[in-house]
Formats: sequence, structure tokens, C-alpha cells
Amino acid sequence: MSDTTPPEQPSDDTKLTRSKRRWAEEGRFLTGQVARADADRLPPGQHLVKNWPVLDLGQHPIIETHSWSLTLKGAIEHPVTLDWAQFKALPQSKFLSDIHCVTTWSRYDNSWKGVSTHTLLDLVAPKPEATYVMLTSYDGYTTNLPLADFASEHALVATEWEGQPLTREHGAPARLIVPHLYLWKSAKWLSKIEFMTGDRAGFWEKNGYHMLGDPWREQRYSED
Repeated sequence: MSDTTPPEQPSDDTKLTRSKRRWAEEGRFLTGQVARADADRLPPGQHLVKNWPVLDLGQHPIIETHSWSLTLKGAIEHPVTLDWAQFKALPQSKFLSDIHCVTTWSRYDNSWKGVSTHTLLDLVAPKPEATYVMLTSYDGYTTNLPLADFASEHALVATEWEGQPLTREHGAPARLIVPHLYLWKSAKWLSKIEFMTGDRAGFWEKNGYHMLGDPWREQRYSED
């Protein structure tokens, strides 16, 4: 396998992009129901699956661990770029969480191992003015998050799922998992985390999707 090439912004004119942009325009999958995380485990409009479906832009970059790195930059006291050995030397955490995809499937009780976002925050020390993060993937994908959601209790940069290393189609060697938001916010093939003093849209957010993506409030699209 060869090393990955530098990331490029994904095309806005793929079949999936056109479909999902149309879903946003049509309000596809919206039910008008209301659910609360503390009262109902399955968010409105979702159905359970046993497998882990793959839904992405069709680009699965090949990133070898010897060439992988994670850059943390922006409004932080200690910018750093971690190679694989340095990343794996950080304290490792294990979490069990549900995941929810905007295309209406949910999967319960996923076992993760990786580095908690709290560990990364302790390492880089965000400045007081830092309020959002922008995630960038090796395929050029981007998505934005409030810093408070990035720092949520069970968020982590995962390297293992169900006791095995992540597979390439699911974001190997490392991807973000923020289980309380729709899964498009959990960037695969993570390469960079930028700490920002204001919000800006990522790839799907520019294509009609919600800036936050809370499944319990059914925040699928920009006007929800």
C-alpha cells in the first residue's frame, strides 16, 4: 500500500452529495416527533441496525500508521503534531456508546478504544476565546463542532471498535466519535483539529445540513 496524498476538498458534485442536498431541500426523514435522551434511547425518526453501514463520499484513503499524524492548531496554548507512536503513548480510554446516522439508522452499544478528547484538551490547553473546532480528514472532508460538544464525556479519537482496529472504510487508523450527535460530525480518517474563535460550516453543513446535528432535536438540515 502507498502513503496517502495531501488532502483535497471533496467534490460537491458526487451522487451522494446531490442526493443528500436534495434530502435537505425536501426535508427528507423529518418526522416532527420529539424525543429526549434521558427518556427514550432511540432518537425520533431512527431505526435500529445490527451491522455498521458504510456511507461516505466513496473515497477511502489509505493511511499507513507510519505516515499518519494528527495536527492540533489554532486558538490553543500548545499547538502540536502527533505521530502514531506519540498518539498511542497518550492515555487510552474505553467507552461504550450508541451511534446515530442522519440517514435514519442507529446502532446500540458500540465498544470504542482510543484517546479521549479530554486528554487532547489537557495536552493543548485551549485559549479562553476558543469556542468551536473544525475537523479535517485525510480525504479533505471537514465538519465543525462547538468546543463543548467536542469535549463531551464520551467523545474520543477512536482507533478500535468492538476490540479490533478500525477498518479502512470506517476511518482507520483514527476517527472522531461524538456519540450524542449525528455521525457525520464524527470525522473519519482524522488528520487535523483546528480550534476556532467562531463557527464556520464544514462540507455537509455547506450542503444544507445542520450546524450542530443533535439527533434528539432531529437537527438534520439547516432550518431544523
